[in-house]
Amino acid sequence: MRTFDFTPLYRSAIGFDRMFNDVESLFEHKADGYPPYNIEKKGQDSYRITLAVAGFKEAELSLSVEQNLLLVRGKKAKAGADSRYLYQGISEQDFELKFRLADHVQVEGAGLVNGLLTIDLQREIPEELKPRRIEIGQAPVLEHRPETEKPGNH
Repeated sequence: MRTFDFTPLYRSAIGFDRMFNDVESLFEHKADGYPPYNIEKKGQDSYRITLAVAGFKEAELSLSVEQNLLLVRGKKAKAGADSRYLYQGISEQDFELKFRLADHVQVEGAGLVNGLLTIDLQREIPEELKPRRIEIGQAPVLEHRPETEKPGNH
């Protein structure tokens, strides 16, 4: 795996340390592929994450967002001692997935249906950050003095 050293950039890029840390953490993230998930772009500014969480109840799943990091956890309740599987192909392992969210991306809601956990996300850019059109109108006319009226030309 290739590693990146952002140290030279820290010397000249002020205020970008969070972005560099985010990029570094993306390369350090080692996903084991469980549970499998999809990330889907639903529209211009809307997204959906769908996780296959077969066998998990709503109470065994938790979602939290802190500082642009979406954390999805699954903690399976322990099965009773009377469960004796001849074959267990449905994984019941605990999991923790982290998704880095861009600025202004908010979790709109989540739902669990037929073993699929869906998380809907929406980017809502504040009005003051949106591009705005500036109308071209009449510019104020500056007073123009003829050459003969300049100071010192009496």
